[in-house]
Amino acid sequence: MAVVELKVGMHCDKCIKSIKKAIKKIEDIETYRLDTQMNKVTVTGNVTTEEVVKVLHKIGKTATPWSED
Repeated sequence: MAVVELKVGMHCDKCIKSIKKAIKKIEDIETYRLDTQMNKVTVTGNVTTEEVVKVLHKIGKTATPWSED
C-alpha cells in the first residue's frame, strides 16, 4: 500500500470536483483526501505518484510531489 502526497492548486469548487472525479477513476485506490487549505491531495492504495500526477495533468492540473519545506 502506497501513500501519494501531492501539491495541487485547488482554487474553486469546480476544481475540487474535477480533482475528486479524476482520482476516483484511478484503479486500486483505498482512500483519498483533499486539503484545500494546504492545496494537498493525499491518495492511498496500490498507486504510484506518477499515476496520480498523470490523471491530474489530463484535467489540466499541475501536481508536484509534496515536500514539507
